[in-house]
Amino acid sequence: MIKRSKLFGNKTRVTFSLPAGDPPGTVSVVGDFNDWQPGRHELQVRRNGTRTVSVPLDPGHYKFRYLATGGVWLDDEDGSELHL
Repeated sequence: MIKRSKLFGNKTRVTFSLPAGDPPGTVSVVGDFNDWQPGRHELQVRRNGTRTVSVPLDPGHYKFRYLATGGVWLDDEDGSELHL
């Protein structure tokens, strides 16, 4: 799930969210905005039972996916592209 919040200027904070245990292990969001590098935006477990990470992004078109432990790739339920 993706949540968007406007920041000062033209940036948008995009929060990526997955259930805490599905898939198991470490999960990173990778995409055009971080050169598809795992570990730069790793989802952290929250008290409400989800894992999230927030990324400030400039306006534009971005492709992304989730990469879990063991090389497991996942798409977001809302798709794998952002238009900001």
